[in-house]
Amino acid sequence: MTDRQEVLPQRISARIKDVGGVPVSRALPVKERRQIGAWCFLDHAGPAVFKGDDGMKVGPHPHIGLQTFTWMLEGEVLHRDSLGSEQIIRPGQVNLMTAGRGITHTEDSAGRNARLHAAQLWIALPPADSTIAPRFDHYPDLPVWHHDQVSFTLLTGEYGDHRSPVLHFSPLIGMDLLAQQATQTTLDTRPDFEYGFFVLEGQLTYRGEVYTANELVYVGEGLSSVTLTLMKGSRLLLLGGTPVQERIMMWWNFVGYDVQTLQQAVSDWNNGDIRFGTVENDPREPLPAPSYPASRL
Repeated sequence: MTDRQEVLPQRISARIKDVGGVPVSRALPVKERRQIGAWCFLDHAGPAVFKGDDGMKVGPHPHIGLQTFTWMLEGEVLHRDSLGSEQIIRPGQVNLMTAGRGITHTEDSAGRNARLHAAQLWIALPPADSTIAPRFDHYPDLPVWHHDQVSFTLLTGEYGDHRSPVLHFSPLIGMDLLAQQATQTTLDTRPDFEYGFFVLEGQLTYRGEVYTANELVYVGEGLSSVTLTLMKGSRLLLLGGTPVQERIMMWWNFVGYDVQTLQQAVSDWNNGDIRFGTVENDPREPLPAPSYPASRL
């Protein structure tokens, strides 16, 4: 839940991590902010250029209690999972994997494009839906419109008269903004939502402060509109949702609401429990789950 005593807006600089051989900028979760609504994870991969056989190669690994949300900007990635799904995601498309009680998947660079640019996010499932049956959905067509020299793509949720087809289980919104020219635009926001803007490329000015690539500005809740100033070519992710009242807990690739759920997931995965299934015809060894530390009990 948002602390109304904090000073807003809040600037968060992403941390560099390695994911499958690709450096990514991680903006959530960090010590300054764990989530925005149900959005509890944000990795920005690239823009990266690969040489030879280099590329993203993420072997079999599990998830529970969340949705993985991939927004592709450049290049191609092949998703395969224990449900038998096999789907290449291309620019302008969303892959959504609802882990529920448990699923295994892999992610690998694909195609001839030697570049990769994408955002991968996690959405925490509400407690009532955290153990639903897993599923995978691919969304090649999303609502797109233009206003104030900005191209808007509604990734999930609702905005004005626009509705995204992307499945979600809690009130939230995700939107991509790409400035065709240097411009200023005002967005309508819901006072019951909290919001943040992540700069994928270029530069954002909000309330007189400048934010550049791989910086997240958390603007809080209680707002009916926000005004943004963008340089030409700037690209942002807008993330919003109702503040989550329950404490979201995360360990490795697992999301839950109590320690026992996370510990059980670690044990089940490392012992080959059937709840996660297997990715067929992938010879790579599954990635082992680290033990839940006693210091966090």
